[in-house]
Amino acid sequence: MILYNVTTKIIPEINDDWLKWMKEVHIPDVMNTGHFLEHKLCRLLIDEEDGITYAIQYACKDMNTLQEYQSNHAPALRKDYKKRYEGKYVIFRSVMEVL
Repeated sequence: MILYNVTTKIIPEINDDWLKWMKEVHIPDVMNTGHFLEHKLCRLLIDEEDGITYAIQYACKDMNTLQEYQSNHAPALRKDYKKRYEGKYVIFRSVMEVL
């Protein structure tokens, strides 16, 4: 199994809007692509003065499935995300294998 982890640090002023949008729009859109088996939305417990950090982990069966998602769906979803929150977040992505 592959975990696709998206870690995002947002400015505190958008926290409520960002969290609501993630739960109601973005995460459902990602899951509706059919490439992921499950997801987890986590908040880091130690906040920093300049932001709040979240990690979203999406599980998929293999690297081919993740690559299909990244090729066919991720660009449009990232465009929507950037348009809505540009300049208000820092994001990085990682891919891990569950052993």
